[in-house]
Amino acid sequence: MSLRINDTAPDFTANSTEGQISFHDWIGDSYAVLFSHPRDFTPVCTTEFGVVAQLIPEFEKRGTKVLGVSVDSVEDHGKWKADIEKVAGTPANFAIIDDTGLKVAKAYDMLPADYYLPTEGRTPQHSATVRTVFIIGPDKKVRLTMTYPMSVGRNFAEILRALDAVQKTDGVPLATPANWVPGQDVIVALALDDAAAEAKYGQLNKALPYLRFAKDPA
Repeated sequence: MSLRINDTAPDFTANSTEGQISFHDWIGDSYAVLFSHPRDFTPVCTTEFGVVAQLIPEFEKRGTKVLGVSVDSVEDHGKWKADIEKVAGTPANFAIIDDTGLKVAKAYDMLPADYYLPTEGRTPQHSATVRTVFIIGPDKKVRLTMTYPMSVGRNFAEILRALDAVQKTDGVPLATPANWVPGQDVIVALALDDAAAEAKYGQLNKALPYLRFAKDPA
């Protein structure tokens, strides 16, 4: 069964380009982005990991660690990082784990449906992890998931935006509207009546009785 929002993210121990990682200990008090890709030395994956390399300072500003998952070996990851740096113009300073045994891919249900078909006629592509993203909170709970087919490169600007929204609304009576970016108004949850909402967040913009906006709290 696939992981759902608020499930505890499965813990695991794996070798990585930065040594052995025990996932829950590695997260610590941070947020984490765990994302898989089909194979090293492939075109779409190289562009994606290049973008992640460029965005590492942005993730660090948000107290978030980034961990890549691949069915290839740590040795291959190390060689591939040279290609990533060439494309990105910056080193890939984040860990990529060795999941040659598919332990993490199976625990996080990162494999395509074809993987579960009978083995006859199956190709290596059927065992390749699809492009899956998990945002995990400091409490090790799954906050958000996204899954893309292998042919579609992910929009990491959207992943960063989603992380901002998760952190903005985590544990507080707020939500974010469609296309929200930091600095824009947020939605106040109906758990607060108007008086309590205004006392906590200031003047409300009441578009509808159940849709009340407030300024983005710093």
